[in-house]
Amino acid sequence: MPLHMSTFNLPPLPKPEPIAANKGAEAVLKAVYAALATAGTGGPNPRIDLSGLDGDDRTLLSQILSEGEVSARIDGQSTVLIQESVFAGVWRVVEGGPDTVQEYVEIGVAPTLLTMVSRERAHAWQFPDVVPDEVTNAASILTEIGEHLATWQHGQPSHVVNLTLLPLSPPDVAFLDQVLGWGAVTILSRGYGNCRVTTTNVPYCWRAVYFNSEDTMILNTIEVTDLPNVVCAAPDDLRDSRERLHDVLNWVAIA
Repeated sequence: MPLHMSTFNLPPLPKPEPIAANKGAEAVLKAVYAALATAGTGGPNPRIDLSGLDGDDRTLLSQILSEGEVSARIDGQSTVLIQESVFAGVWRVVEGGPDTVQEYVEIGVAPTLLTMVSRERAHAWQFPDVVPDEVTNAASILTEIGEHLATWQHGQPSHVVNLTLLPLSPPDVAFLDQVLGWGAVTILSRGYGNCRVTTTNVPYCWRAVYFNSEDTMILNTIEVTDLPNVVCAAPDDLRDSRERLHDVLNWVAIA
């Protein structure tokens, strides 16, 4: 398993007077604080539109939210960039279309687009009709995955296949890649070492690869789940983020 865990560090804050002077950024922070009270309780993730902010407000908001552990990219006809802030569960999302760019802050366990796109752009599971003779262990892995996908329901615990512990030959690896494919979502998490999470072309089927500080792979998994846990903010994270953001707002209040 990954060997270390990062800790929270509040970004350097400017003097409270500039924060209080930028009413747009202050309003966004107060809205985020309010949304954190109910985030992760089962309803839709609250979103706060940033289109009305001017340059100074955006600069200040970027300074306060800063960059947290998780970032993501969704490729397709348009590109979506996602960055978690230092307040876990508070996400900055930029959707780039052909004519417009939409930017907002989303509050929740994970951004809605990550799970939505992984399902909508995937294909129904189908076990291959022919397995090459040189493939020895990949077929049994795909059978295991298929059995779990057949009964999978939203919200179930993850089923994890640890490829690191299995004797996979190069033909096995190539066959897994061919059958599962690669989806549109790529996620990087620095919370527990370095981890790269990608969608496959199969709904609810993800791949997660962990690396140590020398960029050597230490864990390679396939997960049947809504979204791998390494990407998600926990309920305790959301509560902690609200407390930390409360400290920031108190700092503003002394201006």
